[in-house]
Amino acid sequence: MADEGYYMSEKTYNEFKEKLSFLKGQKRDEIIRRIDTARGFGDLSENAEYDEARREQRENEAEIVRYEDIIEKAIIYSVSGLTCKTVELGTVANVLCMWNNKQIDYSLVGSVEVDPFKYKISNDSPLGQVLIGRSVGDCVEVQAPAGIRQYKILEIKLPQ
Repeated sequence: MADEGYYMSEKTYNEFKEKLSFLKGQKRDEIIRRIDTARGFGDLSENAEYDEARREQRENEAEIVRYEDIIEKAIIYSVSGLTCKTVELGTVANVLCMWNNKQIDYSLVGSVEVDPFKYKISNDSPLGQVLIGRSVGDCVEVQAPAGIRQYKILEIKLPQ
């Protein structure tokens, strides 16, 4: 997926741009100040504050590179114009878990937006792959560690 691009909503795209701006601006400046202050403590070979600030600098720069890559390869999807006739990126599929008779709303999102605790699943996940393109009433099967799991699509809607 990363070679093709990163699917995300416009909201997530804007959040990533804000985060990148913070990392390149305020966070980078703060780290530089900490490095300068730590240099004043003397011998750098035995200076824990300096080592910690340099470690944080490396991590921040790596995070900047990661965010720049994601933003550069972003493929923004929009919920406007979705008909909710089939499950697509940006829709919410209300499904019945056939093995325990529970209903769950799964939001289909890009891989950078995944949050399993909020039932936001990637279009690349096993369940996401079988749900995409399906309609209300369709039943799908997914191989899970606990065995084959079956789901029935009860409703397709837009996120709130």
